[in-house]
Amino acid sequence: MAIAKTTVLFVLAAAAEIGGAWLVWQSVREGKDWWWAGLGVIALGLYGFVATLQPDAHFGRILAAYGGVFVAGSLAWGMVFDGFRPDRWDIAGSVICLVGVAVIMFAPRNAG
Repeated sequence: MAIAKTTVLFVLAAAAEIGGAWLVWQSVREGKDWWWAGLGVIALGLYGFVATLQPDAHFGRILAAYGGVFVAGSLAWGMVFDGFRPDRWDIAGSVICLVGVAVIMFAPRNAG
C-alpha cells in the first residue's frame, strides 16, 4: 500500500510541477497569454503541497527521490506535449534516475 501511495503522489507531484513549469514556459517563451503563467504558478504551488502528503517524514529523502521522478517525467511530458523524441541516452539516464528513486524510497531500513 505504501509503495502505491508513494507512486501516485510522485506522479501527481510531477504533473503539478512539470505542468506548471510548462505553462509558464508557454507564456514566456511561446507567447501564450499571461494567464497561462498564472495557471503555472498555481500548479507549482500545488506541487509543494502534494509533496507533503508522502508517507515518509524526511523532507530531504522525498525531494531527493522526487528529483529522479522529475527527470523521467520531464522527458515524458516533452514527448506528449512538445513532440520531443528522447534518444537512447535520455532513456538510459531516465531509467538510472528511476532506479535511484526506488533505492532511496524503498530500500529496507532499520527502524532505529
